Amino acid sequence: MALSSPGADIPGPVPHPVPHPSPPPSPRTARGLLPLLLLGNTAMYALYTGVAGVLLALQIEAIDPADKVANFGLVAGVSAIFATVLNPVAGALSDRSGRRNPWILAGGLLAVPVMLLLGSVDTVLLVMIAWCLGQAVMNVYQAALTSVVPDRVPVGARGRASAAVGLGLPVGSTLGALLGAAFSDDHRTGYLVFGVLVAAAAVLFSAGAREERMPAREPLPVKAQIAAFGGALKEHDFRWAFIGRALLILGYFAVAGFQLYILKDHTALPAGLAPEEAVAVLLPVNSVAMALSTVLGGWLSDRYDRRKLFVGASAALAAAAMVIPAVSDSWTAMLAFSAVNGLGFGCYMAVDTALVTMVLPKAEDAARDMGVLNVANAGPQIIAPFVASVIVSVAGGYTTLFLVAAALSVLGALAVRPIRTVR
Repeated sequence: MALSSPGADIPGPVPHPVPHPSPPPSPRTARGLLPLLLLGNTAMYALYTGVAGVLLALQIEAIDPADKVANFGLVAGVSAIFATVLNPVAGALSDRSGRRNPWILAGGLLAVPVMLLLGSVDTVLLVMIAWCLGQAVMNVYQAALTSVVPDRVPVGARGRASAAVGLGLPVGSTLGALLGAAFSDDHRTGYLVFGVLVAAAAVLFSAGAREERMPAREPLPVKAQIAAFGGALKEHDFRWAFIGRALLILGYFAVAGFQLYILKDHTALPAGLAPEEAVAVLLPVNSVAMALSTVLGGWLSDRYDRRKLFVGASAALAAAAMVIPAVSDSWTAMLAFSAVNGLGFGCYMAVDTALVTMVLPKAEDAARDMGVLNVANAGPQIIAPFVASVIVSVAGGYTTLFLVAAALSVLGALAVRPIRTVR
């Protein structure tokens, strides 16, 4: 795969000029945002990991142990579809108001009563309804938070800002897993802790990140609003960024969702190491690698002003990681896979987020269009378990799954090449 290099003699295309209705932010303001972006995203990912990945599963198991797998899949699937649809809607609402901080604050504060409600219900149906409400308030929070980078960060600093956003994933995921495990015997208290964590982050962000109000938008007819959600995908560069993200995420979660089964049925673990214990070993390896590449990739992409190069290279590295356990079923191969995959995925998410902010069609629709991009994040996560199960059951087991995931990552790397307005 030929990618342009920083030393090319022909100057690259100038980044797409996106008019902004408010004065451009200063680099000093952008620097002040970085710890707040890290805090806000860490709290969000901690809740998503600890609630959806630990407490929700334990609560559903306690309600109906015999059908826990089917019930959990139903709750997770319905809530994921709900979140996918709601995210761009929540983004459009914050675009219309011309403000981000009030939506971040409202979503964060509402997380507390919704988490209390989730902890108090005792049927699968009520759990599903309560978690959909949880997805609603968290998507209000997330949609406004993700639009802060294109709103307030200068183009030359977006790699570092996106790294701060991306760093929230490994830090928040680790924190969420630890808190979820700590409250595994008391999920009601655990839910409250996660709600308070997000609320505190929302208060600190809203108090510390000052914003200038953008002009409020006139409401559009319902038909025009529905058409507007797909309007961003008509833009050449945004469409290719969307396709690349969807392919990479599909490959990543097709494997990640089956990690425990891979360790049980594919990997030759050392004597005495249970699959559950192996997961606990792999998580910090992956998180440290992801955190390192997130920070380094974001900084280097700003330093050399090359987004496509780093996005393509990191997606290719993620593809290479998938090949490692395909050719070897050893525990050493899984450790290497976890580290290399963390390096590739962390850098990709940091730099690709910066790239996307540069190809948004209109700055005044930033939150809505970032919500549209979230479909490329959430949609593949919905279908990944079904795709993976078919591959494993019909097409040759986990080795084939790794190779298909590698191919999807390569296609994700190639998808950035047609983008014209970002180097």
